[in-house]
Amino acid sequence: MRPTPRLWLIDSARTLALLGMAAFHLVFDLQMFGFVPPGTAVTGFFYYHARIVAGSFLFLAGMGLWLAHGQGIRWPAFWRRWGMIVLAAALVSLATRIAMPDYWIFFGILHSIAAASLLGLMFLRLPGMVNLALGLVVIWAAWPLPALLEWQAPALRFLGLTTLPTYTMDFEPLVPWFGPFLAGMGIARLITPALPRLAQIAPARLGWLAWPGRHSLAVYLIHQPVLISLVWLASQFLR
Repeated sequence: MRPTPRLWLIDSARTLALLGMAAFHLVFDLQMFGFVPPGTAVTGFFYYHARIVAGSFLFLAGMGLWLAHGQGIRWPAFWRRWGMIVLAAALVSLATRIAMPDYWIFFGILHSIAAASLLGLMFLRLPGMVNLALGLVVIWAAWPLPALLEWQAPALRFLGLTTLPTYTMDFEPLVPWFGPFLAGMGIARLITPALPRLAQIAPARLGWLAWPGRHSLAVYLIHQPVLISLVWLASQFLR
């Protein structure tokens, strides 16, 4: 089976998600160097901003899984992409373990996408509306299930079913974050009949907007070291 041609709309949406992520990380870096008050990045507007951005990434990753493999799983391509995500997640864990051992990232956005991609294979054959509904259920479950089940084992924190406090720089457990992924799969399947028309949408003057989205993993890995270096330089000149 051939994969669905890359869609300018989805790549551009991924670019906008990357911009949102960079904006949040910039605020976090400014906070770390004392340019904005403590707690700015995790309260108020930016509290919701971070969750919208994370949900957008997982939603688009779910769409990508269906568009690439919904008509038949292309195993070599799947494992190649999955391996890249797992390797990138491991690099993030290692780097943060060294730099911030008390708040290192053990199950951040990349870890969540990797786990959701494997789980998502079991849902590829389901109707789009079913996956969309299941996604909404998983999102809703984040409120009652942790207190109800109280799975307090630290090793199970990645499930999102514990009330234990989690000290980490980035944490996207499967509940609720597998929900947007499933919803993305569902929406992608529902719009499948319109894919030939959507593939034709590629404004010449805005073609550049899709480029970062086509290289989202590389942009994700590079952007934060660049931002934190720039903020550090600013701190040296302004203080």
